[in-house]
Amino acid sequence: MKPINEMSVSFPSCSANESFSRAAIASFAAQLDPTIDELSDIKTAVSEAVTNCIVHAYRNTIGIIYITCKLYENGRISIRIRDKGCGIEDIEQAMQPLFSTSEDEERAGLGFAVMESFMDVLRVTSKPGQGTSVTMSKTIQRRRTEKNH
Repeated sequence: MKPINEMSVSFPSCSANESFSRAAIASFAAQLDPTIDELSDIKTAVSEAVTNCIVHAYRNTIGIIYITCKLYENGRISIRIRDKGCGIEDIEQAMQPLFSTSEDEERAGLGFAVMESFMDVLRVTSKPGQGTSVTMSKTIQRRRTEKNH
């Protein structure tokens, strides 16, 4: 299915840009007329993915985070967040709740679990030393309901 609209943005992996990514995706997603809860889910998932790039992919350095977002006529939003950081050795292990490579005790290791719970689909690909790509999508219920009537 061809997207009805799409956008791409890239920015340095500074923690200040985490809130920018949430706002950018929320503004773009608003075209699908999501509920406040749906928008909150999307923003939270994006926030988790971007935070993973900042904290894990680039660790103590600054790299570039790339986001591509596509909207579809059926009300689906697809978001791809990728980095060119250190990559993930074992994706299955990294996706386990409470697993974290961070030495920061405040990190709960729930990023992927949160993304998975708030989005309909979550796919993670990674190559050690080359980076990680997180693709997630969600169908906005209001749009789905309109199509069925």
